[in-house]
Amino acid sequence: MATGIAMNIQTNSDNDFDLNMHTARLLMSEPFFAAISRRINKRASYGIPTAGVMVNKETAQFEMLYNPKFFRELKELERTAVLIHEFYHVIFKHVTDRAPWNKEGSDITARVWNVAADLAINSHIKNLPEEGCIPGKGPFVELPPGQTAEWYVPHVKKIMESQQNGDSSDGKSQDGQDQAQGDKNATQGSSGGSSGINTLDDHSGWGAGDEQSKELNDIANERLKDIVKQAAEECSARGNSWGSVSSSVRKEILDSIKTKVDWRKVLRFFVKSSQKANKSNTIRRINRRYPYIHAGRKSNRVANIAVSIDQSGSVDDKMLGMFFAELNKLSEIASFTVIPFDTRVDEDKVYEWRKGQSRKVERVLHGGTCFDAPTKYVNERAFDGHIVLTDMCAPKPISSKCQRMWMTTEQYANSRYFETKERVVVVD
Repeated sequence: MATGIAMNIQTNSDNDFDLNMHTARLLMSEPFFAAISRRINKRASYGIPTAGVMVNKETAQFEMLYNPKFFRELKELERTAVLIHEFYHVIFKHVTDRAPWNKEGSDITARVWNVAADLAINSHIKNLPEEGCIPGKGPFVELPPGQTAEWYVPHVKKIMESQQNGDSSDGKSQDGQDQAQGDKNATQGSSGGSSGINTLDDHSGWGAGDEQSKELNDIANERLKDIVKQAAEECSARGNSWGSVSSSVRKEILDSIKTKVDWRKVLRFFVKSSQKANKSNTIRRINRRYPYIHAGRKSNRVANIAVSIDQSGSVDDKMLGMFFAELNKLSEIASFTVIPFDTRVDEDKVYEWRKGQSRKVERVLHGGTCFDAPTKYVNERAFDGHIVLTDMCAPKPISSKCQRMWMTTEQYANSRYFETKERVVVVD
């Protein structure tokens, strides 16, 4: 999970507010956000004061944490507004690659960015709780609505500096303590520090600057394009109804999904996230607990990945060639078992793919398509991940016991036979 947030996730009692039971009703008049909501996990947590969104470190998926007590005490319209607030943070990438305080040479603090990000989205939302930062109100009465977070940053800095007694021109207090405390408070939601400026939600899971977090954010952003695209398609099918989303914001959202996803990055992350530690004894490593008495332990992180290939004819040789070229690059961290299928799996045709293998991928079956067949095969064995190459043109399959990803071509990406929350990647 994202750093900086206590994950004190508890089972709801009868008196707690279960957001998952209310979300559909809350968003009945907001078809776009309702579609976004179905694709973002929501978990109760008493470790945050209000709510917050972040990227899950294990799955690279967006998650929303919420405090049941906070939501229970809100009015219904306010609950809807907070949900939309969180989803806007995700859509506008405030959670991932737009965290400027980690960029080299930046003089923007996390505190300033958090407030600016809230100002950028709150101008598009009605019925927010009073804690929110809203352009035209409170300390921001002179700021116009509808601007980007980057536009608000210098104005927020100026306002914060003017509110701090004894500050120098760079916004730091004489001993530096007030500023540091303010930065800490601003990332924890509904805390204003010395400036008296409150943020509505928790931003502490944003903007980690290490390489692992950057890779996670890249994958999350690529998944976000799929989430937004599917939500936009649903709105289009409903007569282009987007609820409270203005035409200008709608255009910005649609422009954000025009760039293509790098399927190679997604594939690499999927394999890496499937890795499990295989441990064995070795005399070459000292046992830390019982040195020179027992052998040490070594770990080889390797993922056992199933690759199911649709034999209906929709997966062409070009797609297969590009896919297996990437498998060669990933063979150091994973083993791959190729499973041809149509309406069944012929176990005699299943084989393990090895690095540098020049074996031509042949079409060995020629029937229809049933995703239950390869899923059952994988579920009955010890696989860590399951990749399905297909045109998606078959009924929705049974659940997979391991994480599953679908890979298809652009030709079939927009004509899926079923909707899934699992990752769907276009190979081009």
